[in-house]
Amino acid sequence: QVKLVESGGGSVQAGGSLRLSCSTSGYTSSWSSMGWFRQAPGKEREGVAGINNLGMTTYADSVKGRFTISKDNAKKTLYLQMDRLKPEDTAMYSCAAAPDLFFSNTLLRANIYNFWGQGSQVTVSS
Repeated sequence: QVKLVESGGGSVQAGGSLRLSCSTSGYTSSWSSMGWFRQAPGKEREGVAGINNLGMTTYADSVKGRFTISKDNAKKTLYLQMDRLKPEDTAMYSCAAAPDLFFSNTLLRANIYNFWGQGSQVTVSS
């Protein structure tokens, strides 16, 4: 079965860094589209970053220049490097995967993704 498992979340002070990992298994050896999403209490789910198998990446304006999405196909793992974290980044972060190829800001739309991880909490203190 398909399984996505996030790790690397935790608590950090503003200005600090964290790296999230998303280990994948099942369904396909490599995903055509993958992304990171976050949701804070009382807030809408937000697409944070996306990547496709052509190496194209896209980011939400709120994280552009601070976050970097990447993946290691051999390890079947997706990453999100988060630098210069802000209290506004506090949220539950989930990874998502789809077997279809998408581009640009479409990668930040939750409804294109078929499979999701359980989430990893990131808390940034001021």
